[in-house]
Amino acid sequence: MSVDISVKSIYTHTGLTIFNFKEFIMVFSSMEFLFRFLPLFLLFYFVTKPKYRNVVLLLGSLVFYAYGEPVYVFLMMFSIVFNYWAARRIKRFYDIEVYSEIDCSFERNCWLAVAMVFDFGMLFIFKYINFFIEIINTAAGTKIFDSVAITLPLGISFYTFQITSYILDVYRLKYQADKSIIKFGTYVSMFPQLIAGPIVSYDEVKPELDHREAKADDIEHGAALFVLGLAYKVLVANKIASLWNDVQTVGPFGINTPTAWLGSWGYSFQLLFDFMGYSVMAIGIGMILGFKIPENFKDPYMAHSLTDFWRRWHITLGRWFREYVYIPMGGNRKGKVRMIFAMFTVWMFTGLWHGADWNFLIWGLFLFVFLLVEKLFLGKVFDKVKILGHVYMFFLIPVSWTIFNISDLKTLYLYLKRMFGMKIEGSVLIHAADKFYMLLHTYWWLLLICIVLCTPWPRKLIEKFYRNWLCKLIMLALFWFCIYQIAKGGSNPFLYFRF
Repeated sequence: MSVDISVKSIYTHTGLTIFNFKEFIMVFSSMEFLFRFLPLFLLFYFVTKPKYRNVVLLLGSLVFYAYGEPVYVFLMMFSIVFNYWAARRIKRFYDIEVYSEIDCSFERNCWLAVAMVFDFGMLFIFKYINFFIEIINTAAGTKIFDSVAITLPLGISFYTFQITSYILDVYRLKYQADKSIIKFGTYVSMFPQLIAGPIVSYDEVKPELDHREAKADDIEHGAALFVLGLAYKVLVANKIASLWNDVQTVGPFGINTPTAWLGSWGYSFQLLFDFMGYSVMAIGIGMILGFKIPENFKDPYMAHSLTDFWRRWHITLGRWFREYVYIPMGGNRKGKVRMIFAMFTVWMFTGLWHGADWNFLIWGLFLFVFLLVEKLFLGKVFDKVKILGHVYMFFLIPVSWTIFNISDLKTLYLYLKRMFGMKIEGSVLIHAADKFYMLLHTYWWLLLICIVLCTPWPRKLIEKFYRNWLCKLIMLALFWFCIYQIAKGGSNPFLYFRF
């Protein structure tokens, strides 16, 4: 299921009216955001007294969200109010001054259960209901239920995980439930990372919610990071996307094996710089506002194993599953069988978290198998002989992202067959080699740029020289070149907006 960007509409299904407002999304790489929302917001934010800036940030975030989701913003607001109240109730039953002689474990557990059912229930309804209906109909061999006309709310997978981490941490006494609904609402709806992460835990931003200063150096550093992320998205991800589109246009019947691998690597680079670009921009805006948003990517394509890769890719998501699923299920502490089951559960749900479709489930289980093999014995080999691990990842990365990308299972099967040189009946490979050389000739320079940008050097150079006047001029020129490309290219939503 994907976020549809078209005209405003209302769907009616089985007597139930479901509002489905499909508006243009105000993405970071849009003119609306760069020249309307962001300047106006920063103006109001910095002229406001520090003690009222949480209010400005909360209201600004709601406006940002409502631009694309004028109805679903109320769902998010209701989630904020409900979970604030539920967390306060959980905290209340921990108050030993009031309940010192009463065992309130049942009440605490009930409120935790209510909050979890509500939060994951909303996620299930909006993201998985049609997938569940499809499974039931397939199992029954007939159409028992009709699908529901419903659109996936923007960012619901991300803010649901943030909310549940807060509830669970309050329950575990990691910190107290905040008395201020403004602070909690700001944490949930903060527009820099609302739509596509990073997934921030409450204790990471609570010091800044209580008190923060907008230092000149942080603003300067944040602006440089924002421009870098914008360049990743507009100048790299949007451009290399054409390679995958060209390969898709021909299809698995008309391409040879080298072209299939070239296309998969094109998508792999597109996904990296699209998602990493958003995360870097989110960190940059957060820094301008006085927040330290955690790093979400750390040179993932430099990994020497799949285990190492998932320590570098979408770091905050991996952390969430580790802290709230893997460790509570026993992790490495309760024997090999328990560990394997915990890993299976984590990666099955990691796949489903990314989307309600069979290819995401297959992708998650694919990762589970390879990670388990590395956990049991192969990882030790790659740790000792890292060059071998890099060669292994050169082939594993594009295969995994191909499974992730192609939702039609028949097309996915044919494409994988082509990648591994298997025969496809009905294929026409006349001029297939010419197509490969044409694509390589067209995109070789862009692929080379992608390879360079996968290394830690660009990030390190920015971190070291962002105060230098020459670096400032380069970043300024880069910004306006991005603006030129945006004006020329039109709408360019982020890939992770559909998750």
